[in-house]
Amino acid sequence: MSRTDVTLAALMLLAQSGDRQAYRAVLETARVRLVGYFRRRLSADPGSAEDLVQDTLMAVHEKRATFDPSLSFGAWLHGIARYKLIDHYRRHKRRETIPLGEDDFAADTDDAAATLARIDVEAMLARLPAKQAAAIRLIHLEGHTAREAADRLGANESAVKVSAHRGLKAAAANAGASEGERS
Repeated sequence: MSRTDVTLAALMLLAQSGDRQAYRAVLETARVRLVGYFRRRLSADPGSAEDLVQDTLMAVHEKRATFDPSLSFGAWLHGIARYKLIDHYRRHKRRETIPLGEDDFAADTDDAAATLARIDVEAMLARLPAKQAAAIRLIHLEGHTAREAADRLGANESAVKVSAHRGLKAAAANAGASEGERS
C-alpha cells in the first residue's frame, strides 16, 4: 500500500468517527483522483466526466461505512468509480474496453479484488429482505453457527437457517436475472 493510501485510510477512519476536516480532506483527494480517472476515459465528453465525479463522490458518501481501513483506499475508490463508469456506459448503450494504466490508482490487485468482491456482496445483500441478509451475513460471511446467529438475531435456529437458505436462493435468482439482462 502506498504512503498516500495509508494516509487516506487513516483519514477515512477518522472521518468514519465523525472528524469533518478529515472527511473533507478525503473527499477533496478523491475528487482530484476521480477527475483525472474520468477525464481520461471520457475525453470526448467532459460534461459526463464531471457528472460521474459528483456521482462517485455521492456514492463514496453513501458507502463510507463499508470502507475497511486495513485495505487500500485507492482500490476501494477505484471499485466505486469503475461501477459508476459501467453504469454510465450502460445508460448510454456504449461498450468499450477500458485500458488500465499504472497511474490510474496505485492499488494492490489483491486489495482491489477484495474490495470489488465486498462491494458486490453488499449490493447483493442490499436487494434481499433484512432477515435474509442478516442470516447470510452472520452464517456465511462472519462464520457463526446457525445457533449463534439465531441468538444474535433473537430468532429460532431453524427460522434463521430457512432465512439464510431462501436468501441465497433469491441472490442466485437475482444473479441469474442480471446475467440475462447483460446478454
